[in-house]
Amino acid sequence: MSIEPAGENEVTETPEAPAAPEAPGRAAATKVVAQPMRWYVLRVASNREEQVCDALIRKVKIEGLQDRVGRILVPMQREKRMKGGQIKLYDRKLYPGYVFIEMETEDDGRVPEDVWFLIKDTSGVGDFIGSDGKPSEMKPHDVEKMLSVVEKSAEAPTLAGLAAFKKGDAVKIKEGPFENYEGEIDEVLPDKGQVRVIVTIFGRATPIELEYWQVEKA
Repeated sequence: MSIEPAGENEVTETPEAPAAPEAPGRAAATKVVAQPMRWYVLRVASNREEQVCDALIRKVKIEGLQDRVGRILVPMQREKRMKGGQIKLYDRKLYPGYVFIEMETEDDGRVPEDVWFLIKDTSGVGDFIGSDGKPSEMKPHDVEKMLSVVEKSAEAPTLAGLAAFKKGDAVKIKEGPFENYEGEIDEVLPDKGQVRVIVTIFGRATPIELEYWQVEKA
């Protein structure tokens, strides 16, 4: 699954890595599914990922379905950005338009009826990625990669984006008074979170320093 990242929220604190909710468990005789918990991907309305996630976590707890539904996540990567001379923290959604759910399925691969009703009855929810009414299980290496990024970024957010640029890169300015000018990176300035770009202004090569997020590769 290849989904372009987008969407972000400015934050002021470093979050804890996601943890599985407490599961009270049910008697074996009442358990109607036999498959172990695996990760699945749910399509949701754009920019409502966190609202849907919070609503699902709340409803699972109210309905006592923690033995069938584990973690529910909107995977975020915490990044540092230099803006206006100050470093700020942002949460960037890794997969906008999706919520990830760890849950059990029926023997035939379908979502248990009570769990499916709870999910579908939540505002902003679409369908699971899958076919024939069955959600497709995420591959283990994809799950590992997703959780690893979330946990590592929570422990030590980095000055994201700057590492994508190097001296000599052709770039286009996308914000500021020189928007749409094209130039070449003369120097990367990690201490400032900036890049120095050589652009031609009035026929002369002129160096200007820009926040790294103000430019993109041409």
